[in-house]
Amino acid sequence: MVEGMDQPFYRERPGVSPGSVVWRGAGTPGTTRRILPDGCMDLIWTGRGLLVAGPDSVAHEHRDDSGAVYTGLRFAPGTAPAVLGVPAEELRDLRVPLDELWPSDEASRLTERVAASPTPGRALESLTLAAARDPRHPGLVEPLAATITASLAPGQHDATPSVAATAARVALSERQLHRRCRAAFGYGPKTLARILRFRHALALAAAGVPFATAASAAGYADQPHLSRDVHALAGTSLGELVAVPAPPA
Repeated sequence: MVEGMDQPFYRERPGVSPGSVVWRGAGTPGTTRRILPDGCMDLIWTGRGLLVAGPDSVAHEHRDDSGAVYTGLRFAPGTAPAVLGVPAEELRDLRVPLDELWPSDEASRLTERVAASPTPGRALESLTLAAARDPRHPGLVEPLAATITASLAPGQHDATPSVAATAARVALSERQLHRRCRAAFGYGPKTLARILRFRHALALAAAGVPFATAASAAGYADQPHLSRDVHALAGTSLGELVAVPAPPA
Protein backbone atom coordinates (compact mmCIF):
# COMPACT_ATOMS: atom_id res chain seq x y z
CA MET A 1 0.00 0.00 0.00
CA VAL A 2 1.28 3.45 -0.86
CA GLU A 3 0.56 6.46 1.24
CA GLY A 4 1.01 8.98 -1.55
CA MET A 5 2.14 12.52 -1.17
CA ASP A 6 1.20 14.76 -4.09
CA GLN A 7 0.45 11.83 -6.39
CA PRO A 8 -0.92 13.23 -9.67
CA PHE A 9 -2.92 10.06 -10.29
CA TYR A 10 -3.34 6.50 -9.23
CA ARG A 11 -5.69 3.80 -10.40
CA GLU A 12 -5.97 0.04 -10.10
CA ARG A 13 -8.10 -2.85 -11.25
CA PRO A 14 -8.46 -6.50 -10.30
CA GLY A 15 -6.03 -8.72 -12.14
CA VAL A 16 -7.01 -11.79 -14.11
CA SER A 17 -5.27 -14.10 -11.64
CA PRO A 18 -7.23 -14.57 -8.41
CA GLY A 19 -6.29 -11.94 -5.82
CA SER A 20 -3.92 -10.04 -8.07
CA VAL A 21 -4.13 -6.30 -8.76
CA VAL A 22 -2.84 -4.23 -11.68
CA TRP A 23 -2.04 -0.66 -10.73
CA ARG A 24 -0.69 2.46 -12.38
CA GLY A 25 0.47 5.65 -10.74
CA ALA A 26 2.99 8.45 -10.63
CA GLY A 27 4.55 10.74 -8.11
CA THR A 28 5.74 14.31 -8.13
CA PRO A 29 9.51 14.79 -8.33
CA GLY A 30 11.04 15.41 -4.94
CA THR A 31 8.21 13.80 -2.97
CA THR A 32 8.22 10.68 -0.81
CA ARG A 33 5.74 7.84 -0.78
CA ARG A 34 5.28 5.55 2.19
CA ILE A 35 4.68 1.98 1.09
CA LEU A 36 2.97 0.01 3.86
CA PRO A 37 3.44 -3.72 4.43
CA ASP A 38 0.62 -5.87 3.07
CA GLY A 39 1.99 -9.40 2.69
CA CYS A 40 2.25 -9.00 -1.09
CA MET A 41 4.99 -8.78 -3.70
CA ASP A 42 4.93 -6.62 -6.84
CA LEU A 43 6.45 -6.75 -10.30
CA ILE A 44 6.87 -3.11 -11.36
CA TRP A 45 7.51 -1.50 -14.73
CA THR A 46 9.40 1.72 -14.04
CA GLY A 47 9.37 2.94 -17.63
CA ARG A 48 12.97 1.82 -18.01
CA GLY A 49 13.08 -1.65 -16.52
CA LEU A 50 11.37 -4.27 -14.39
CA LEU A 51 11.71 -4.24 -10.62
CA VAL A 52 10.60 -6.80 -8.06
CA ALA A 53 9.37 -5.39 -4.76
CA GLY A 54 9.70 -8.01 -2.07
CA PRO A 55 7.33 -8.37 0.89
CA ASP A 56 7.77 -5.50 3.33
CA SER A 57 7.88 -6.15 7.05
CA VAL A 58 7.77 -2.42 7.85
CA ALA A 59 7.00 0.70 5.83
CA HIS A 60 9.30 1.40 2.91
CA GLU A 61 9.83 5.02 1.93
CA HIS A 62 10.40 5.68 -1.75
CA ARG A 63 11.64 9.08 -2.87
CA ASP A 64 10.61 9.95 -6.40
CA ASP A 65 13.10 12.23 -8.12
CA SER A 66 11.87 11.62 -11.67
CA GLY A 67 8.09 11.88 -11.65
CA ALA A 68 8.01 8.61 -13.59
CA VAL A 69 4.82 6.71 -14.29
CA TYR A 70 4.86 3.23 -12.80
CA THR A 71 2.80 0.19 -13.71
CA GLY A 72 2.69 -2.71 -11.29
CA LEU A 73 1.29 -6.17 -10.89
CA ARG A 74 0.64 -6.99 -7.25
CA PHE A 75 0.54 -10.73 -6.67
CA ALA A 76 -1.90 -12.26 -4.25
CA PRO A 77 -0.15 -13.07 -0.95
CA GLY A 78 1.97 -16.18 -1.20
CA THR A 79 1.77 -16.58 -4.98
CA ALA A 80 4.74 -14.60 -6.33
CA PRO A 81 7.55 -17.08 -5.54
CA ALA A 82 6.09 -19.67 -7.93
CA VAL A 83 6.30 -17.11 -10.74
CA LEU A 84 9.55 -15.38 -9.85
CA GLY A 85 11.47 -18.45 -8.73
CA VAL A 86 12.75 -16.99 -5.48
CA PRO A 87 11.51 -17.75 -1.95
CA ALA A 88 9.80 -14.64 -0.61
CA GLU A 89 12.03 -14.47 2.46
CA GLU A 90 15.06 -13.87 0.20
CA LEU A 91 13.40 -10.67 -1.08
CA ARG A 92 11.99 -9.39 2.21
CA ASP A 93 12.25 -5.58 2.45
CA LEU A 94 14.17 -5.43 -0.85
CA ARG A 95 13.70 -3.90 -4.30
CA VAL A 96 15.58 -5.98 -6.88
CA PRO A 97 15.86 -5.62 -10.69
CA LEU A 98 14.33 -8.63 -12.42
CA ASP A 99 17.56 -9.29 -14.31
CA GLU A 100 19.25 -10.06 -11.00
CA LEU A 101 16.78 -12.87 -10.39
CA TRP A 102 16.30 -14.31 -13.86
CA PRO A 103 18.75 -15.23 -16.64
CA SER A 104 19.51 -12.04 -18.54
CA ASP A 105 17.98 -13.28 -21.80
CA GLU A 106 14.65 -14.12 -20.14
CA ALA A 107 14.54 -10.84 -18.26
CA SER A 108 15.41 -8.94 -21.43
CA ARG A 109 12.65 -10.61 -23.43
CA LEU A 110 10.03 -9.74 -20.83
CA THR A 111 11.34 -6.20 -20.49
CA GLU A 112 11.18 -5.69 -24.26
CA ARG A 113 7.65 -7.07 -24.40
CA VAL A 114 6.43 -4.73 -21.65
CA ALA A 115 8.26 -1.75 -23.16
CA ALA A 116 6.68 -2.35 -26.55
CA SER A 117 3.17 -2.81 -25.20
CA PRO A 118 0.70 0.10 -25.22
CA THR A 119 -0.78 -1.49 -22.07
CA PRO A 120 2.10 -2.51 -19.78
CA GLY A 121 -0.31 -3.89 -17.20
CA ARG A 122 -1.67 -6.41 -19.69
CA ALA A 123 1.85 -7.41 -20.63
CA LEU A 124 2.75 -7.97 -16.98
CA GLU A 125 -0.36 -10.07 -16.50
CA SER A 126 0.65 -12.41 -19.31
CA LEU A 127 3.41 -13.60 -17.00
CA THR A 128 0.99 -14.73 -14.32
CA LEU A 129 -1.41 -16.24 -16.82
CA ALA A 130 1.37 -18.45 -18.14
CA ALA A 131 2.43 -19.30 -14.60
CA ALA A 132 -1.11 -20.25 -13.60
CA ARG A 133 -1.26 -22.75 -16.46
CA ASP A 134 2.27 -24.06 -16.07
CA PRO A 135 4.18 -22.73 -13.04
CA ARG A 136 7.75 -21.76 -13.88
CA HIS A 137 8.91 -22.97 -10.50
CA PRO A 138 6.56 -25.71 -9.25
CA GLY A 139 8.68 -26.33 -6.15
CA LEU A 140 7.69 -22.87 -4.89
CA VAL A 141 3.95 -23.24 -5.42
CA GLU A 142 2.17 -22.92 -2.07
CA PRO A 143 -1.27 -24.50 -2.50
CA LEU A 144 -2.31 -23.42 1.00
CA ALA A 145 -1.48 -19.72 0.54
CA ALA A 146 -5.08 -18.51 0.29
CA THR A 147 -6.24 -20.74 3.15
CA ILE A 148 -3.41 -19.61 5.41
CA THR A 149 -4.07 -15.95 4.61
CA ALA A 150 -7.78 -16.31 5.30
CA SER A 151 -7.15 -18.19 8.52
CA LEU A 152 -4.74 -15.57 9.88
CA ALA A 153 -6.81 -12.57 8.81
CA PRO A 154 -8.88 -10.88 11.53
CA GLY A 155 -12.61 -11.24 11.44
CA GLN A 156 -12.57 -14.63 9.76
CA HIS A 157 -13.25 -16.63 12.92
CA ASP A 158 -14.82 -16.10 16.31
CA ALA A 159 -11.50 -15.98 18.12
CA THR A 160 -8.44 -13.91 17.35
CA PRO A 161 -6.43 -15.82 14.70
CA SER A 162 -3.65 -17.93 16.18
CA VAL A 163 -0.72 -19.79 14.67
CA ALA A 164 -1.69 -23.01 16.44
CA ALA A 165 -5.26 -22.87 15.15
CA THR A 166 -4.09 -22.11 11.63
CA ALA A 167 -1.58 -24.97 11.68
CA ALA A 168 -4.32 -27.34 12.79
CA ARG A 169 -6.69 -26.00 10.14
CA VAL A 170 -4.23 -26.75 7.33
CA ALA A 171 -2.97 -30.02 8.88
CA LEU A 172 0.60 -28.84 9.41
CA SER A 173 2.81 -28.67 12.47
CA GLU A 174 3.61 -25.16 13.67
CA ARG A 175 7.20 -25.64 12.51
CA GLN A 176 6.05 -26.72 9.05
CA LEU A 177 3.67 -23.76 8.87
CA HIS A 178 6.43 -21.36 9.85
CA ARG A 179 8.81 -22.72 7.19
CA ARG A 180 6.22 -22.63 4.43
CA CYS A 181 5.05 -19.14 5.38
CA ARG A 182 8.60 -17.80 5.19
CA ALA A 183 9.02 -19.23 1.69
CA ALA A 184 5.61 -18.09 0.42
CA PHE A 185 5.00 -14.79 2.25
CA GLY A 186 8.47 -13.70 3.34
CA TYR A 187 7.90 -13.99 7.07
CA GLY A 188 6.44 -16.35 9.63
CA PRO A 189 2.73 -16.68 10.41
CA LYS A 190 2.87 -14.41 13.48
CA THR A 191 4.26 -11.54 11.43
CA LEU A 192 1.82 -12.20 8.61
CA ALA A 193 -1.09 -12.17 11.06
CA ARG A 194 0.20 -8.93 12.57
CA ILE A 195 0.38 -7.25 9.15
CA LEU A 196 -3.09 -8.47 8.15
CA ARG A 197 -4.51 -7.18 11.44
CA PHE A 198 -2.82 -3.80 10.92
CA ARG A 199 -4.21 -3.53 7.38
CA HIS A 200 -7.71 -4.44 8.55
CA ALA A 201 -7.65 -1.80 11.28
CA LEU A 202 -6.29 0.79 8.85
CA ALA A 203 -9.04 0.06 6.33
CA LEU A 204 -11.69 0.47 9.00
CA ALA A 205 -10.17 3.73 10.26
CA ALA A 206 -9.86 5.08 6.71
CA ALA A 207 -13.56 4.32 6.23
CA GLY A 208 -14.43 6.52 9.18
CA VAL A 209 -14.75 3.90 11.92
CA PRO A 210 -13.64 5.33 15.30
CA PHE A 211 -10.12 4.23 16.15
CA ALA A 212 -11.14 2.40 19.34
CA THR A 213 -13.84 0.49 17.44
CA ALA A 214 -11.41 -0.31 14.63
CA ALA A 215 -8.90 -1.62 17.16
CA SER A 216 -11.47 -3.92 18.75
CA ALA A 217 -12.82 -5.14 15.41
CA ALA A 218 -9.32 -5.98 14.19
CA GLY A 219 -8.46 -7.96 17.30
CA TYR A 220 -6.30 -5.50 19.22
CA ALA A 221 -6.46 -5.46 23.01
CA ASP A 222 -7.25 -1.74 22.95
CA GLN A 223 -6.55 1.46 21.02
CA PRO A 224 -3.06 1.98 22.54
CA HIS A 225 -2.15 -1.52 21.33
CA LEU A 226 -3.22 -0.52 17.82
CA SER A 227 -1.27 2.74 18.08
CA ARG A 228 1.92 0.91 19.04
CA ASP A 229 1.56 -1.50 16.13
CA VAL A 230 0.93 1.32 13.66
CA HIS A 231 4.07 3.14 14.82
CA ALA A 232 6.10 -0.07 14.60
CA LEU A 233 4.88 -1.08 11.14
CA ALA A 234 4.22 2.28 9.48
CA GLY A 235 6.59 4.65 11.29
CA THR A 236 3.84 7.17 11.93
CA SER A 237 0.48 7.48 13.67
CA LEU A 238 -2.87 6.13 12.58
CA GLY A 239 -4.25 9.68 12.54
CA GLU A 240 -1.55 10.76 10.09
CA LEU A 241 -2.16 7.75 7.86
CA VAL A 242 -5.88 8.40 7.49
CA ALA A 243 -5.59 12.20 7.41
CA VAL A 244 -4.10 12.16 3.90
CA PRO A 245 -6.28 9.83 1.81
CA ALA A 246 -4.21 7.84 -0.62
CA PRO A 247 -4.96 4.83 -2.82
CA PRO A 248 -3.30 1.48 -2.08
CA ALA A 249 -0.43 0.42 -4.29
